[in-house]
Amino acid sequence: MSNSEAKAPTNFIRNIIDEDLASGRHDKVITRFPPEPNGYLHIGHAKSICLNFGLARDFKGRCHLRMDDTNPEKESVEYAEAIKDLVHWLGYDWGEHLYYASDYYERLFRWAEELVEKGLAYVDDLTPEQMREFRGTLTEAGRPSPCRERSAAENLDLLRRMRAGDFPDGARTLRAKIDMASPNMNLRDPVIYRIQRHHHYRTGDAWCIYPMYDFAHPLSDALEGITHSLCTLEFEDHRPLYDWFIDNISVPGRPRQIEFARLSLGFTVMSKRKLLELVREGHVSGWDDPRMPTLVGLRRRGFTPAAIRTFCERIGVGKSDAWIDMSVLEDCLREDLNESAPRAMGVLSPLRVVITNFPEGQSEEFEAANHPQKPEMGSRRIPFSREIYVERDDFMEDPPKKFFRLAPGREVRLRYGYIIRCDEVVKDPESGEVTELRCSYDPDTLGANPKDGRKVKGTIHWVCAARSLACEVRQYDRLFSVPNPGTGGADYRAHLNPDSLSILTGCRVEPALGEVAPGSRFQFERLGYFCADSKDSAAGRPVFNRTVTLRDSWAKLGQGR
Repeated sequence: MSNSEAKAPTNFIRNIIDEDLASGRHDKVITRFPPEPNGYLHIGHAKSICLNFGLARDFKGRCHLRMDDTNPEKESVEYAEAIKDLVHWLGYDWGEHLYYASDYYERLFRWAEELVEKGLAYVDDLTPEQMREFRGTLTEAGRPSPCRERSAAENLDLLRRMRAGDFPDGARTLRAKIDMASPNMNLRDPVIYRIQRHHHYRTGDAWCIYPMYDFAHPLSDALEGITHSLCTLEFEDHRPLYDWFIDNISVPGRPRQIEFARLSLGFTVMSKRKLLELVREGHVSGWDDPRMPTLVGLRRRGFTPAAIRTFCERIGVGKSDAWIDMSVLEDCLREDLNESAPRAMGVLSPLRVVITNFPEGQSEEFEAANHPQKPEMGSRRIPFSREIYVERDDFMEDPPKKFFRLAPGREVRLRYGYIIRCDEVVKDPESGEVTELRCSYDPDTLGANPKDGRKVKGTIHWVCAARSLACEVRQYDRLFSVPNPGTGGADYRAHLNPDSLSILTGCRVEPALGEVAPGSRFQFERLGYFCADSKDSAAGRPVFNRTVTLRDSWAKLGQGR
């Protein structure tokens, strides 16, 4: 299947696959997404997920999900289950092809024995410090370990005793015998097994030696019949080692490693280690804090799978690392939510308005479309009575010339409702703060064509005071105050944005929003897109996260482009 048939944007990886299929090197495309279950997936992993599953879909192949669980010290069932959940959330399915590197431990060990028997691996007694010393530098060749010339029989015996638990942790390693003078440091007799007594979340205590990633990964690919093993650029120098294992072990397949540029997203960090530090040190509330670039955090904030897929497609696949500004991701989200999110009204900083000529004890309801361009999304009834709330920012006592909202003597239209005029301003006698506006309404101005033909320039949102619901709103901003945290040798934590979260209480929303399901997304008209928090929101006590503003406020400040 060619790229033109797939109707997908071309890139160098698609071109390689086209060539491989045309030459007969492969007759089917099999990719894999191979996360290590030692943390929660972030937006960078989403790029790899979309790439691997997307290529398999477009070329009518398949994509495997494989947990590369070779480091029991840091891995857990929690992370593995979260990975499966998030891949599904993004819209992809591996079908029957869920695998674990830990399922291959016995086969991997037999392949290690094969290398030993061929004289291509040996058991080493050097300590980690000695190994670093013997390894050499980028400008100096390494020196062979004194253990390098052990016989195959002695190495095989020692390897099996390592597995049997005869030696303490760290006492011995199994190393591939390649080239201690290679300019590629990865080929200077890399460690392929280490002794590590840690309970594994799947194999328990059955093993006390574990394979290194560089050994397990290519062999797992070969065992599963992977055709194209897609990795980020930091693995480019590892490719000769990947190929060395494939060439020197009797594996059932020949996968091809291809490297692409990883995602570097501005105003955040993408290192699992740093993200874990943020969680453990309490800078964020957890892996799912809506300020985090983790997929659980983005989901809780209100990001949609469609927006993330669009983002991954839009940034493309290249061979050079580049920083992508957060605004690109947010623009993809705005586009999706503009089409999919129903509208509602909420007031974040309420100012009471009394409609003095509206009868006390009486109320009305206005019809409002849930989406202005999508009648299939239905409509809702908005209650109106003598007392309403408007946004405090929609009133100024001494407004500038182009302020078209409420001011003494001025008129505005209430969204979906009447035109009102501000007649009187009530203030707190001690602080001087405006506490209430007294306005009058014109009963002949309901609808788009008022009887007297009078028009006003301003339309503001509002809620009914008696029937609106109090709620909490959490407004999120960039987690860091600079695009590249930690540059120039600074601690990345020094660039944390102290204003990345503001919590507003006493906000008011339409009464129907009190019953929305956690995770429901809305556009609060004139304010932005919001999501009912999946953890803290409850019936009658909603908590809304601001997902994204209606416009890119950082671009206005010159910091977002």
